[in-house]
Amino acid sequence: MAVDAVDSVSRTHDPVVTTPYGAVRGRYEDGIAVFRGIPYAAPPFGARRFRPPVPPEPWDGVCDAGEFGPTPPKPPYSEAYARLLADPVVPGDDCLNLNVWTPEPGPGARLPVMVWIHGGALTRGSSAVPVYDGHAFARDGVVLVSINYRLGVEGYGLFPDAPPNAGLRDQLAALEWVRESIARFGGDPDRVTVFGESAGAISIGALLAGPRAQGLFRRAVLQSGPPEASERDKVRRMVRRMATRLKVPATARAFAAVDRALLLRTQADVARLSSPVLGGPAFGIVVDGDLVPRDPMQALLEGGAGGAGGAPDVDLLLGWTSEEYRLWLAPGGLMERVDRLGPVALAGAMARCRCGHEVPRGYRAIHPRAGTADLVGQMVTDHLLRVPLHRLADARPPRTPAYVYEFAWPSNVPGLGACHALELGFVFDTVEVPQAAQLAGPGAPQELADAMHAAWVRFAVEGDPGWQPWDASHPVRIFGAGAPHTVLGPRDRELALWDAESGRPGAPLSSPESISSPRPRRPRRVMAVRPSSWPPLPPRAGGGRARP
Repeated sequence: MAVDAVDSVSRTHDPVVTTPYGAVRGRYEDGIAVFRGIPYAAPPFGARRFRPPVPPEPWDGVCDAGEFGPTPPKPPYSEAYARLLADPVVPGDDCLNLNVWTPEPGPGARLPVMVWIHGGALTRGSSAVPVYDGHAFARDGVVLVSINYRLGVEGYGLFPDAPPNAGLRDQLAALEWVRESIARFGGDPDRVTVFGESAGAISIGALLAGPRAQGLFRRAVLQSGPPEASERDKVRRMVRRMATRLKVPATARAFAAVDRALLLRTQADVARLSSPVLGGPAFGIVVDGDLVPRDPMQALLEGGAGGAGGAPDVDLLLGWTSEEYRLWLAPGGLMERVDRLGPVALAGAMARCRCGHEVPRGYRAIHPRAGTADLVGQMVTDHLLRVPLHRLADARPPRTPAYVYEFAWPSNVPGLGACHALELGFVFDTVEVPQAAQLAGPGAPQELADAMHAAWVRFAVEGDPGWQPWDASHPVRIFGAGAPHTVLGPRDRELALWDAESGRPGAPLSSPESISSPRPRRPRRVMAVRPSSWPPLPPRAGGGRARP
């Protein structure tokens, strides 16, 4: 029997909320109502394997939502990365589920909502990672939702007999659930902010640019991930390599018949041939003519310049860490190996970035004391991440400006620096949990977590995180040692190198035709270091003018 009443005053009973598919019972934890593992779509297996998500079957009575639900199938991290990145596994088929933390579990509160989309290279991660605990957001008056979605070949395989982008379609279904249901948990469906890191941010970029997600969120935060679409052939090659190893046709029907554990092992083996630095076949979001009708970056740039798309009414918060690349290179000792390779590694980076000799020469001039690994890391990070995000910020219309940040606090784990994903414990104000300390080391500054978390809450509530919006002076909020402060143009010297490489010195970063650098020169083919395993998707700041 469905239950409508919620004991939101005394907190003496477990909170119960009725969703469109049935009632769920959560738990009060330190005064916050927490609901875990709520199904937003049916289990994506059996006849639904590799298909778009469908609504869950309604249930009678009250479904217990006290524990995290099943996590999507995924391979484990390698030993080197498992020491740094938590990735719990909860077995079960009902993996399309979400979690809600709310201070007021009942209609009428109309609180701002934040929806978290996790990263992990679209192959790993889940909403059950302890660092993503939503208690601090709910404590500060925000309803926090975190979601699971299909990963790897299950979510992003490209087959001739199944629609692409199943994992992105899962995310869309979760946002539609939020639109329909979140008011019953105390949230305001008209004040939804989506935020994500790495692959989660890339996903948000695709949703921003696509027509089917319009109206489902008002604000968006992209942490260390730009809007982008993968080449279809790049994803198709990943599936074909798996099919060759499995000795089956490269079709969804054939893959659905393969043992799930064997499929994951094969995916992990094939993925070792790719990396964010070196490229190669990998799973990714592709243009599909439907959910992703065109390249997300181009759609957003043209929309921001007055075109038909571009989510012009969505407020944006964008940023990165100072040394993203150190999570790619440091755990397996690759920093030292790249340093030893010297010019060979730089030539490999030129090939990866499709640039000529002037770019690495310019980076060397800007960072004369940096080693080869740092130069390669900076080049690839800028090419893949910072240049696209700068262009996106430049393209925003005046009525909905972007805000840009950089996380610069270095980890206390030797060699990691201000690496990829390090900011997550600070954003969620969970630096004290052991899993956050795996990446940050002991003694992470709570005052920095207070400041960064407060900025994200303020952005969700007001659309303004508390510093100057992006303009021609390129203000960037630095979260590092000491108090947060704003610096003008800290990456402008590096960005000027990419503008010069495009053949149009001084060209505006927002011009759509400059999304990809032309190829006036191709460096010779070189042997490159090929690591055995890589973490999820993705240098030191240049000069800049500080502003208090």
